[in-house]
Amino acid sequence: QMFLAALSFSYLSKMLAGTIMKSSITQIERRFGLTSSTVGFIDGSFEMGNLLVIAFVSYFGAKFHRPKVIAAGCFTMALGCFLSAMPHFFMGYYKYETASQRASSANLTSSINPCSPHQDVHESLLEVSRSDCDKEPSSNMWIYILLGNMLRGIGETPIAPLGISYLDDFAKEEDVPVYVACLHTVAMLGPMFGFLLGSLCARLYVDIGFVDLGSITITPQDSRWVGAWWLGFIIGGVASLLSAIPFCFLPKSLKKPEEANNDKTSYNLLENMGATGKKPTPAKPKPRKCQFTYPFLSDFYTSLKKVLGNRMYFTFLCSSLLQFNSFIGFLTYKPKYMEQQYGQTTSKSNFLIGLTSLPPVGIGIFLGGVIMRKYKMGIIAATKFAITMSFLAYVITLLHFFVGCENNVVAGRTVAYEGKTIPYHENAIFSDCNSDCKCASNVWDPVCGDNGLTYVSACLAGCTTSVGHGKNTVFHNCSCLEASSSWTGNSSAILGQCPKSEDCSRNFIYYTVIQVISGFFYALGGTPAYMIMFRCVQPELKSLAVGLYTLIMRVLAGIPAPVYFGALIDKTCLKWGSTSCGQRGACRLYDSNAYRYVYLGLSAVLRGPSYLISILFYILIKK
Repeated sequence: QMFLAALSFSYLSKMLAGTIMKSSITQIERRFGLTSSTVGFIDGSFEMGNLLVIAFVSYFGAKFHRPKVIAAGCFTMALGCFLSAMPHFFMGYYKYETASQRASSANLTSSINPCSPHQDVHESLLEVSRSDCDKEPSSNMWIYILLGNMLRGIGETPIAPLGISYLDDFAKEEDVPVYVACLHTVAMLGPMFGFLLGSLCARLYVDIGFVDLGSITITPQDSRWVGAWWLGFIIGGVASLLSAIPFCFLPKSLKKPEEANNDKTSYNLLENMGATGKKPTPAKPKPRKCQFTYPFLSDFYTSLKKVLGNRMYFTFLCSSLLQFNSFIGFLTYKPKYMEQQYGQTTSKSNFLIGLTSLPPVGIGIFLGGVIMRKYKMGIIAATKFAITMSFLAYVITLLHFFVGCENNVVAGRTVAYEGKTIPYHENAIFSDCNSDCKCASNVWDPVCGDNGLTYVSACLAGCTTSVGHGKNTVFHNCSCLEASSSWTGNSSAILGQCPKSEDCSRNFIYYTVIQVISGFFYALGGTPAYMIMFRCVQPELKSLAVGLYTLIMRVLAGIPAPVYFGALIDKTCLKWGSTSCGQRGACRLYDSNAYRYVYLGLSAVLRGPSYLISILFYILIKK
């Protein structure tokens, strides 16, 4: 029971740390000025670390002191989390791009005029920017996050195989499935806490405690806002560190409750979970001295050939691979989609995922197992149930296409300065109304005009005066507001983008409801689908089949999916940010319609063909 409690906490901490990474994707992208594909590559480094040692740990881990190997894994995870947070403490304060020096003039009631016909003002700003650039540490500090994530992947490897094999070897046979169910139930709390923690951290400014927050001109709604992403990694690291301590005091082996347990192997768990009829496991043969001789390799090759030659297993593998590519890409950029499509903050996106998306999935997984047990489903019934539930979830997911929001109304980007919609390639950042202003075209410092239009900067809105400081700055005499054909009111503007329409807020509610229902149905068929894998291969090949399945999902889905999803999302960017060194930074404004069709479309295109393969799988199972 002590081991089970320790293992449950380690499961919780590894899921917590993993979710913190997912919830910090957008923050990391903005802080380091990265593209979505690069952030996707950083996210995939966890799988790379896992793959580096999984074969070694699975084979040799059981020969060592298993609790101490798990403790070493937890310490490594903690080290990975701390390494990921480290760049924050060496990079200096976050300098977001701004069109003026307002951030450094918090005590003034009036700052420099945004629209200035004098070139020398902007030349002095450029000189300041160049001096900042010389002092700026290398922009490649994100590599430490990649290495930390990889290290976390290495540390996580021994927890599941060695933990479950230890339980299986020293617990009563009938108790093992209950213990495993406890583990997975506790593990489900990890993502929930992770997203809620990510939500809290995203609300806090990245340099909280070190800068005067009154001088900060951006809010959490701004696409330049960076939350305290590093804080989540530190909390995740502390949790991993604490989870390692109990394993240091647990023995290598425990007193076995029954004599019959002497000849159990670590693969019995798979036998108990997957086999329709339980068979007594033969006693362990005495280990041979030469285990890496050619006969050993020959046996492995024969077993591998048998598994991949099994048409049912191979079609199941292909179908799962398409599903996993769709699922991992969708999950990685889900918070970002909610921000860009519906104008939600990173904090609110993470909070809603943790509170609305994960509980229905947990309930669905549990009910799927209950239904399977109650109706004593055989392999054909389980296949039919799994395919039906998954396809129903897929059809419901397609409704997302109809509950999107229109593009942000940004003058010179998505609409003309007169307010008319313009084609994507015909955007003109300059207009007659701001031709007298010497404005920088590469800066993103948006203001919202009283006419409901967002302008790229106060200078490009033609504003000549400003009052107030920090977030409360108000710009007046904005000539471009007067150029708007239908506007006759004030010519003032405030900091930040204009909010989305009420229709968009209503569509976001529909999006959340669709997400909850589709997630529940998808999870409902999850348990039967997982059990099918055990039942379509010979009993002695089950462990190899599961290992191969995990390996292929990680190599062909876990690593590449975030990268190519991110690369396609980058194609929909309308306005790239710029760093203090003048290099391209993170994307500030996306084409909402293109983003929706790329993100949802790619997910649907990957998942659709998997159901054709599933039908083929069902025919083979029936035969």
